[in-house]
Amino acid sequence: MKFINKYLLFLIIPAQVLVGCSAILDPENDNHSNFNRVYEDPAYAEGLLVNGYNKIPTIDFVNPTSSIMNEVATDNAVSNDKFNNFLRVGTGQWTSQFNPLNVWDNANKGILYVNLFIPTIDTIVWSWSNPNLNLMFKDRLKGESYALRGLLKYYMLQNHAGKSKSGKLLGVKLTDKFSQEDANFNVARAGFTESVAVINADFNLAMQYLPMDFKDITAAAQLPAAYTGFNIADYNKVLGSVSNQRITKRIVMGFKARLALLAASPAYSNDDPALWTVAANAAADVLLGNGGIAGLDPNGHKFYESARVEAVTVAADQKEMLWRGPSNTTSSTFEKNNLPPGLYGSGLVNPSQNLVDAFPMVNGYPISEPLSLYNPANPYAGRDPRLAAYIIYNGATYQGKVIKTGIGGGVNAKDSLPTSSRTGYYLKKLLRDDVIFQSNGSTTNKKHYAVHMRYTEVFLNYAEAANEAWGPTGIGAVATFSAKDVIAAIRKRAGITQPDNYLNAQVTKAAMRDLIRNERRLELSFEGFRFWDLRRWGLPLNTTAKGVSINSTATNFQYLDIELRTYQPFMQYGPIPEQETLKFSALEQNAGW
Repeated sequence: MKFINKYLLFLIIPAQVLVGCSAILDPENDNHSNFNRVYEDPAYAEGLLVNGYNKIPTIDFVNPTSSIMNEVATDNAVSNDKFNNFLRVGTGQWTSQFNPLNVWDNANKGILYVNLFIPTIDTIVWSWSNPNLNLMFKDRLKGESYALRGLLKYYMLQNHAGKSKSGKLLGVKLTDKFSQEDANFNVARAGFTESVAVINADFNLAMQYLPMDFKDITAAAQLPAAYTGFNIADYNKVLGSVSNQRITKRIVMGFKARLALLAASPAYSNDDPALWTVAANAAADVLLGNGGIAGLDPNGHKFYESARVEAVTVAADQKEMLWRGPSNTTSSTFEKNNLPPGLYGSGLVNPSQNLVDAFPMVNGYPISEPLSLYNPANPYAGRDPRLAAYIIYNGATYQGKVIKTGIGGGVNAKDSLPTSSRTGYYLKKLLRDDVIFQSNGSTTNKKHYAVHMRYTEVFLNYAEAANEAWGPTGIGAVATFSAKDVIAAIRKRAGITQPDNYLNAQVTKAAMRDLIRNERRLELSFEGFRFWDLRRWGLPLNTTAKGVSINSTATNFQYLDIELRTYQPFMQYGPIPEQETLKFSALEQNAGW
């Protein structure tokens, strides 16, 4: 019995201890953050805005599936990777379930973060010690937020706008407030025109808060009127060069011009001259703020060259760049993906013969014109210098090595290896020529940065819209130059012989339209524009991509069909994700998908 009593006492005492020490055993705060931290920690709150920035689709020199690759879904290029997603798009596998061009999901996530962030901006103390700093932080963050929300909606509109079965032109879902989990998400898409208006409203709000540029000032007279009497050092802490690469008023103006061009394009308008005027004036506003025609960077078409990239710092930029990403990381991925196999690359993107043929002769005449003096037996001689700058063709020298893509060219010859070119051409544009791979696999990584918008694009946007609004030589109420003036400057920069007799002979709107579209094709090649341009112009997407087979002595050039482009007419407009239409009955799919 004594044994039993001692045993019971042994059980009871620990139980009493456990009851008395329950506080010790209760789980402590494990330092996991919850949403309340947004209101307590400005850096944590700003992370919501950073998430918005991270959702912007742009040129990416690291990710091989980035928007650059969508060229292989057009007549500009093919890929030697038969599993490339954009190759699959161009060869008949594009569906509402398989859509590498989908930005619906990412953009909506980015908009969600921004909508979550905007209401918190005024409730957070961004500087406890300085009310002026606090005000400037709030203004900048509001401006960035509205700009990013508009920008994400723009990309959704570009990629997913389309016509319903009834023929109505639809835009995107318009959500300007953060929706709680019990909100009604079953909301119809707005019309295209309404979507454009809402995006413009966001851009206009952003422009009220943002400075034209993030630059350090040195005198009180440079302070904006809203900040009169503020300390110069305080201004520079918030709105000076320290904030470079964030979105500014000037950048927003550039995207307003891009949006206006989209809205005026044949696929989205009834060729309304008023819309072309809006687009031309919007682009002119940007260009006039950069010196007009005189602001064209003399080397802007070679923005990717090593010396120009290396010269970029936080405070110093290429004249060509309206908006770029940070330049503080190094890589060699893009070069590894696209250099010829003889230089230890994978030759991933192969420019097409179609694109090569689009480059005129150095005298400016298309190779189809007798006055061009084009010699079919020596097809790369006497061409527009941009051809040699952008494309490696048979006999071209790169990194000190002659690249032969014809018979006898070894691993660089067309179809020699799985990593060899399928068209007889390799990509040169955007590659840094000082990223050199060794036979042992070693290399030196170099600086790269994302490009969001170049001034050359804005010039071309203006030229297209101005020609449609007023003809080749017409000038509207804002600009001081015509569409022909812009194209003349771009072609002169490229190295076209002066006087440019071919350009001077283009006197009709239709003739100038063709020339502008071709210049756009050349200047913006491999920057993710061709696919969207063909769609907004309403031009066929199913032009077969061609290549060339060259004999060992380079005396015979046989031009071949390399890859069919398989698009149905309804594919002028892309789909929205099918899972979205299955979840939400009010969300109408574009016709045909």
